[in-house]
Amino acid sequence: MTLGRLLGEAGLGLVYGGAQVGLMGALADSALASGSEVIGVIPRSLAGVEVAHQRLSQLVLVETMHERKALMAQEADAFAALPGGFGTLDEFFEILTWAQLGIHAKPCVLVNTGGYYDQLLGFLQVAVDQGFLKPENYALIHVVGNAADALKCMQRLWQSLPVSHVAPAEPAP
Repeated sequence: MTLGRLLGEAGLGLVYGGAQVGLMGALADSALASGSEVIGVIPRSLAGVEVAHQRLSQLVLVETMHERKALMAQEADAFAALPGGFGTLDEFFEILTWAQLGIHAKPCVLVNTGGYYDQLLGFLQVAVDQGFLKPENYALIHVVGNAADALKCMQRLWQSLPVSHVAPAEPAP
């Protein structure tokens, strides 16, 4: 998985939902293999269902999905949504809502691999056009086409974050 490898090469870590299976499990494995610290956060009730990853740098068991999302948001310096389903959309839209409300100023990147999110982005544009979503809030979504562009986007946006947010240092060339 390209994003995991790139995170490791850049000296960055990964905070994610803690599962061993699926796309996120592959991302975690790739990040670990590339030297990243990988923190998984999973509710106890899902540890068996989602098959909690046992080889992480740290696996945190929490009681609720709300605790999971809050801890991931606290520990992360940016948010990237890869193609996914309801869980991905739920977490990404919640973090976007928090950005809209000023709870955080961290980059929110949507990785639109192969146009996966084109129809969603079209729907959001309709919401803007009809006045249900402000253009400046729609602009909180930074759309990229691949993992390499996601990392570049996050690194560029970290440079403009408020001083109160400590962004990771860029590795030496």
